[in-house]
Amino acid sequence: MSNQNLLRDEAATRSALITTHSYDVSLDVRQAVDPSVAGYVSRSVINFSASEPGTSTFLDFISSEVHSVFLNGKELAVAEIADGARIRLDNLQAENQVTVTGTALFSTSGEGMHRFFDPADGQCYLYTQYEPAEARRVFANFEQPDLKAEFTFHAMAPSEWHVASNGVETQRTLLTSDPAASRWDFAATRPMSTYITTLLAGPYFKAEDHWTGTLADGTALEVPLALYCRASMAPSFDTAALFTLTRNGLDFFNALFDFPYPWGKYDQAFVPEYNLGAMENPGLVTFTESYVFTSRAADSQYQARANTLLHEMAHMWFGDLVTMQWWDDLWLKESFADYMGTLGVDRTTGWDTAWVNFANNRKAWAYVQDQLPTTHPIVADIPDLEAAKQNFDGITYAKGASVLKQLVAYVGFDAFIAGSRQYFRDHAYGNTTLAELLAALSAASGRDLGEWARQWLQTSGISTLSSEIDGHDGVLGTVTVVQDAEDPITGRQEPRPHRLRIGFYDLDDAGALVRSDSVETDVSGPRTELAELAGKRRPALLLVNDDDLTYAKVRLDAHSEATVRSSLDRLSDPMARALCWTALWDSARDAVTPSSLYVDAVQRFGPAETGIGVLLNVLGNASTAIERYVPRPQRDAVRHGFLSLAADELLAAGPGSDQQLAWARTLAATSRYDAGRLDLLRGTLAGTTVIEGLAVDAELRWTFWHALAAHGQASPAQLDEELVRDNTAAGKSGHATAMAARPEAEVKEAAWHEAVHGTALSNQLLSATIAGFNTGPAALLGDFTDRYFECLGQVWADRSIEIASRIVRGLYPAAQDLDGHGGTPETHPVMVRTDNWLAEHPDAPRALRRIIIEQRSQLHRAFTAQAVNAPESRASAP
Repeated sequence: MSNQNLLRDEAATRSALITTHSYDVSLDVRQAVDPSVAGYVSRSVINFSASEPGTSTFLDFISSEVHSVFLNGKELAVAEIADGARIRLDNLQAENQVTVTGTALFSTSGEGMHRFFDPADGQCYLYTQYEPAEARRVFANFEQPDLKAEFTFHAMAPSEWHVASNGVETQRTLLTSDPAASRWDFAATRPMSTYITTLLAGPYFKAEDHWTGTLADGTALEVPLALYCRASMAPSFDTAALFTLTRNGLDFFNALFDFPYPWGKYDQAFVPEYNLGAMENPGLVTFTESYVFTSRAADSQYQARANTLLHEMAHMWFGDLVTMQWWDDLWLKESFADYMGTLGVDRTTGWDTAWVNFANNRKAWAYVQDQLPTTHPIVADIPDLEAAKQNFDGITYAKGASVLKQLVAYVGFDAFIAGSRQYFRDHAYGNTTLAELLAALSAASGRDLGEWARQWLQTSGISTLSSEIDGHDGVLGTVTVVQDAEDPITGRQEPRPHRLRIGFYDLDDAGALVRSDSVETDVSGPRTELAELAGKRRPALLLVNDDDLTYAKVRLDAHSEATVRSSLDRLSDPMARALCWTALWDSARDAVTPSSLYVDAVQRFGPAETGIGVLLNVLGNASTAIERYVPRPQRDAVRHGFLSLAADELLAAGPGSDQQLAWARTLAATSRYDAGRLDLLRGTLAGTTVIEGLAVDAELRWTFWHALAAHGQASPAQLDEELVRDNTAAGKSGHATAMAARPEAEVKEAAWHEAVHGTALSNQLLSATIAGFNTGPAALLGDFTDRYFECLGQVWADRSIEIASRIVRGLYPAAQDLDGHGGTPETHPVMVRTDNWLAEHPDAPRALRRIIIEQRSQLHRAFTAQAVNAPESRASAP
């Protein structure tokens, strides 16, 4: 059996033995336009040295066939050295050259070289995506981040295509043997890791511009810029706005990092069926094409796109110029880029809510991830590539970025940037670990950050901060911040040091709840008495972690919570309001307060929320609370009230406003489970109901059809007709979801078969089909529980990790209610079935077990909330 799961120990042994110098890679994709052609010829010429001549090592290459291998001029017997994933190289010399020619396969999973046929015009598009280790699906290489080398790429493709790579194009030559094709040659790169090499090929639309920067010595730095998207999406491609963001970002980061942009050109491509938000390939960044807004998008979506663009640009330094040695230190690039992306939006754009959206969205992701039993330290233990794949999560990205924000508060922004600059100068084009970064930051700040790193980077879990307050006659006496910080892995309390602000909020003469005072202080240990607050007037709202400086959940004291639940709409500061929304949500998720109270708060204050990013988030949270956390006997009534609010607010919202769009989306999502306002959806689709200013475009239409299909009110013929109207990639996804959402047993059976046993669905259509399958009456899905657990081993063995992960995560039987069996969360049949599978498969791949454990945890949280919030439990609720 081929070994695709590279172990950390194997990688360390290999990097101790060899040093890579250069790659020359040729790819022939001329036949990609023929769907019947599964692969393409790939040729790698690799120069490397070995510290111990006479020893052996191996190359990585996942291919359909290896045609030939030459090592130092001698042809090797392929059958004896290649196993489908690795090629063994024996009897190395001090200096070596290996040449591997084989046939690599086009992908529909978003891994390796992805091939996509545009349903709008039939055109073929190619792009590559490698992180953490999928370059080996395209060309033979030493696939690990610390074996950097210079790369020279060549490609043969149809002459009318655009082809791009990391380096600038140096030559394009018509092939005399094939007049319809050309050969592209690209300049050699600076040293980089295999996982950030890339190739883009197809009839893409291309726009060009340039950026000129001024270096510290006064010389100019010229950087060519380009933007790519599919030709059929070009009318929606807002290139002027994207180029402005790009130029502003390059101005900002070049000055901030005091290290000239190192990669020559800066291309950005927006590509179909992308598994990620974006990927930081030097010189050619790839993004999901969902950032090309072909339908109406809210302002928060444009801001999120800007954040991603600047996140990837920061990677040109954090991650590409200086790269982690192994995936244990993935945070070295992702946490910094996440922090820098938000900083960049705050400093270089007109948006003033970057940190509000970070607190409301990114940190919320981290909080959820950090409460799962599979949470891990920011500096994680990554023994193999499968574990690396799973660790692109809320801890590595958002918690790491949150902790960096706390570090900036702790050491000061200037020291943080000075340390970063020295880090780049000391390790340019090299690899590092935590130790090198801490050395640079400690030297710049004058602080020994070893203990800080242990407490923040090498422990797990999230602190919960609450306040104990006494006093009399409206005057504060003793105020104590209590920190609960149990590490879920060790079970020990690991209280962290927090530099934070305590905000005081009171009603002003106009009735607004405004900040009346603020105290910045340090909190450490289980209990911290804040003597500086004694004697101050007790505010209506005392907000721990005002301005969101630290990473922690906050429990409001009873007096402050009462203020928030009665006057949240009067809180004028957007950040403070977002933090209060988060505190209410955390309380509901943790079953401290009934989840129906969170829905009540959204119904009461959501219509007044002016921050569109916050509004979209709280509306989504309310939907989750209704469908997962509200007990089934109460759910219909709570959901119906929420649905009525969504319909009323949709009709009352300002024409063409983001709020109108938010309520339209919420109406559609809620209508999948409540048929009360399907008339409004049908009328809007048919044009008989006109809502002034509402853009009933393709994306919104498909969400309406999804809801109608879930109630059996959309026939296949109607959905097919809508697909003819919107014959695009997004249209095909919307159609697949709606078709699978129909509440018929044979429909669910067909969707299950396509997802689990079929191989025709691409990554995007697989997710769309799973989303539809999961919509509808839970009774229709009950029969699939046993089948789910029975198929796990085969799915994991037969599918790529990306596709397998989508199936395992998406089809977990989570649409359950606690009251259906009359027991406790632990005795629910799905919980028992899950626990039995975990007990019976202790040796299942760690990545597979992780997904199952996480899904179990989310279901257990839902059951716990339902149990606590049930009518008989309400009397004891806080």
